[in-house]
Amino acid sequence: MSAKKTAYCVVASAWLAVFCLFGYRATFAIFSGPMAQTMNWTGAETSLGYSIMMTVYATTAFFSGMILDKWGTKPVYFIAAIFCMLGFFCTARVDSLIGFYIVYSVFAGIGTGMLWVSSTISVRKWFVGNQYAKMWGIAFAGAPMAQVLLSLGVKPMLVQSASQWRPAMTYLSWIFLVLLLLATFLAKRNPEQYGLVPFGAVAKKAGEEAPKEYVWSIKEAFGTYPIWASIIAFMGCVCGEFLIWTQIVRYWTNDLKMPLDLATNLYVIIGVAGIFTMPILGIIADKAVVHYKNEVKGRKAMLIFAPSVGIAACILLLMMGKDSLILGGLVCVLFAIYWAIEPGGVVGYAGAIYGRVSLGKIWGLSTWIIMGIGPALGSYMGGYLADTTGNFVASIQFAMGAFAVALIASLSMPRTVELPEKAKAKLATDSLMQTP
Repeated sequence: MSAKKTAYCVVASAWLAVFCLFGYRATFAIFSGPMAQTMNWTGAETSLGYSIMMTVYATTAFFSGMILDKWGTKPVYFIAAIFCMLGFFCTARVDSLIGFYIVYSVFAGIGTGMLWVSSTISVRKWFVGNQYAKMWGIAFAGAPMAQVLLSLGVKPMLVQSASQWRPAMTYLSWIFLVLLLLATFLAKRNPEQYGLVPFGAVAKKAGEEAPKEYVWSIKEAFGTYPIWASIIAFMGCVCGEFLIWTQIVRYWTNDLKMPLDLATNLYVIIGVAGIFTMPILGIIADKAVVHYKNEVKGRKAMLIFAPSVGIAACILLLMMGKDSLILGGLVCVLFAIYWAIEPGGVVGYAGAIYGRVSLGKIWGLSTWIIMGIGPALGSYMGGYLADTTGNFVASIQFAMGAFAVALIASLSMPRTVELPEKAKAKLATDSLMQTP
């Protein structure tokens, strides 16, 4: 198989992984109502299962990064295939709230936790420089595709009867198993293990050896500022994003008195727009790298732009009225633009700073911190502020503030990182040994 075909297999497997990951997230919003109705659970009790699942997800993401660095993507996707299948299959057969918490939270948490770090890092290991964002944009387009296709696919069954959530979950369990086994088959190890170099890497001159990357330990990396700037920037964005995702339809229906069908269809625009914005913004992000002639500067510029778009979308959201459908559509497109940049862009920045070799374990721990705090904080504050104030204005303002924190963190991102003393000493020794 040619180098390009091998690399494209990596992108295809990442697309399938992202599709299944966001398929879990998109369908829970649809399943939660019928589940609560037929099982006599409250909305809070049902949502708690998702919150616990995200905690398991964040913890699993850390370990998946360590597995990825050592053994590659195939074992990670295979584990995900089994647990994602069990997450839906076993949940469809629970008859108690405790059973739901155990089965869904553990199985789905482990399964989905294996997918995010592995998909992002696998693409980063194969594509760097002016090639990464475009290829990640193609892979990440699986997320909005899942949001649109699976939401529309599951909805007709639940319209017939709320109890149809059980067979719907069963069908999805087998679909996800097949898709993730296919992802496992397509997945590849790191390019070096095939005698290849990443696409987008600087070409070597004749007789010149490629510079060796320093292998960072977790302690060393987390003792530097760039990773914390990345964490704060992404956590702020995720906090604002999850608040908007969970509250925007309720804002339109409760505050603006918009019909539910209209509000739901408006919300789907985010997913539809994302199918196009993700690859397009990926191309633009790579052009930024070429423009600045430096990957770190290019990625940083895009990470400054992303939360700025999130803030603008929140401002326009607060300006909406019941009949402001064009403005509502623009808001959804802006959120899709933000979504297309931030998740992959922050991984691209971290990869440009710390290199590809150490990125799995570094970003695995970062994901544990980010996803362990951001989604829960954003979702909780969105509901809490709405309950205490009687409307969703304060919730949207909180999301705006979270995006502002992310913007400040992005502005502070350094362009370089100082190597540990032992690495400097080794470089100095190597330089002396090479001096004639």
